[in-house]
Amino acid sequence: MIDLRTESSSLWRSMSRMTTTSGTPAVMFIGAQSGEGVSSVAASVAVQAATRARRPAWLVDLDLRVNAAHRGFQEGGLPGVGAPGHAFDASFGVAPIYELAPPPSPEARGFDKLMTAHQIEGLNLFVTRFRADKVQSGQRVRVRTEPEWWAALRASSDYIIVDAPALDRSSAGLVAAGQMDGVVLVVRPDGTSGDAVASLRREVEAHGGRVLGVVVNGERSDARFAERLFG
Repeated sequence: MIDLRTESSSLWRSMSRMTTTSGTPAVMFIGAQSGEGVSSVAASVAVQAATRARRPAWLVDLDLRVNAAHRGFQEGGLPGVGAPGHAFDASFGVAPIYELAPPPSPEARGFDKLMTAHQIEGLNLFVTRFRADKVQSGQRVRVRTEPEWWAALRASSDYIIVDAPALDRSSAGLVAAGQMDGVVLVVRPDGTSGDAVASLRREVEAHGGRVLGVVVNGERSDARFAERLFG
């Protein structure tokens, strides 16, 4: 994780001006290819959101097997920002946003509560973590559309930032795109083709997502581009 708070400050200001029917904006960051720096952008924006939030801000990591967001804070990727605290149940008492295949046996317990939330020390920010170590051998886990979970999260937070895995690795971001108020595409100027960006945009929109703009990660002008595209 790389600290991009300075570069993403205008991006955060644009997001903070969003108006939504729920009152709680949910914005996803996603890249077409691995290595675009999505987790760094998402975490940097989430930290800025937390400094302004009355209720908690949430950083939801959809890369369930990797948990890059939680690990990045744990390893001190953002200077001056605390580490994740102890785990809270992030199920909200509703069906989870993931499913296991094959499904757990009827007598199994706790498989609907494998997603936890950890408050970042000194911040009004919760970061999710999926307990992949609890998944049984041979089981697969994937993100699913679960509007009730997202509604419960909106009801208890001021800002929701979603860190989605790159499309070349997982379709998790596409599954959740329709639950977002907007999706921001993250690209590297030296590694992502225009065709790849256009294809990602089409995929997001085909799954009900609204593309707000593109962050060109790696240039000092990132935030200016994003602000103009947010409108």
